[in-house]
Amino acid sequence: MIEINPNLSIPFGEIRFSAARSSGPGGQNVNKVNTRMSLYFDVAGSTSLTAWQKNRLRKRLATRTSKAGVLRVVCQRHRTQSANRTGAIQRFTELLRETLRQQPPRKKTRVPFATKQSRLDAKKHTSRLKQLRRTLPQKEWDE
Repeated sequence: MIEINPNLSIPFGEIRFSAARSSGPGGQNVNKVNTRMSLYFDVAGSTSLTAWQKNRLRKRLATRTSKAGVLRVVCQRHRTQSANRTGAIQRFTELLRETLRQQPPRKKTRVPFATKQSRLDAKKHTSRLKQLRRTLPQKEWDE
């Protein structure tokens, strides 16, 4: 079981892995061995997620999920398949934790009077500076 948070655990049976050739570090090993690991999780067909959680994952991770609702996480950072598998699982749990965490509602706040006043004073100061830069028209004296 992969524990996402205290209320949610995902069984390993709902996750699939596939290996491919990696473009990461490894020298000649990269050309011979399939070390890149892709983790696939069927969000739509999962029995451990609620409808709300499935909907939230589909919306927030839309770029990572296929049209069929399968989430894909890839890891090719390490030189071995087992290390990349572990890295993919860690990234998967971080993604789910971050996506399913609810943000606290934003509290509306008022701008303090002193802040408003200092902004208006700065505008007046800039206006005065620009007035001083203007050239006044030359008055013609009739004599």
